[in-house]
Amino acid sequence: MNEERFTGKADIYKKYRPSYPKEFIDYLYCEAGLNQESIIADIGSGTGIFSRLLLERGSKVYCVEPNEDMRQTAEQDLTGFENFISVNANASDTKQQDKSVDFVTAAQAFHWFDRQEFKSECQRILKPGGKVIIVFNGPEDCEFIRKRDSITEKYASDKKGFQQRGESAGEYADFFADGIFETKTFRNDLQYNFDSYIGRELSRSYTPKEETNPEKYHGLIKELGELFDEYSINGILNFPHFTISYVGRV
Repeated sequence: MNEERFTGKADIYKKYRPSYPKEFIDYLYCEAGLNQESIIADIGSGTGIFSRLLLERGSKVYCVEPNEDMRQTAEQDLTGFENFISVNANASDTKQQDKSVDFVTAAQAFHWFDRQEFKSECQRILKPGGKVIIVFNGPEDCEFIRKRDSITEKYASDKKGFQQRGESAGEYADFFADGIFETKTFRNDLQYNFDSYIGRELSRSYTPKEETNPEKYHGLIKELGELFDEYSINGILNFPHFTISYVGRV
């Protein structure tokens, strides 16, 4: 099941996955309609990287996450926010009441959902006029990324979720009402040293674990290390990156 794909990866996910740019959060709160009084269901909230940014703006956030490791990590990190509510549930059955939330968000998670079941669940729990916000962090297409993808695909334990960033805006037309939604893209360039770059790659659901597949694990580390050496400058890898969002009613 998808819920178990990140079991054992919560710590590394929390440590090495990127956050989201301030300009993007400003857009959500200045243009997309979020505010301090908003009630948000963040679906597939993971370790709470995106949820934290909403909580810091004062919104009430139901963090809906089925994976125990990821959910417990978020509970440890976000317990200081009085508007944080942890929910053990999934995208098809969020455990939210009918017409109870202003926004549904899904950051770095939409590709794991059954699209039609998630859409129906959003229609059920959103208040009239409520919106869905789908967010992805992803790299720009370039020679380095193509080489990285070739390596990670070679050693992937499975291919589910491997190319989720490849979806174009047109592929969301059947999800949002009348095919109407707003797309925004924000620069979110990253810099990594060797350890943080390897950590980022190992946080992916499809990368092999050392304890279960040491041969693939060490092969992946070796080839990623060679790629890092090829493209890094003075031990730093500049990682061309962006945040893209899709906002609309369902």
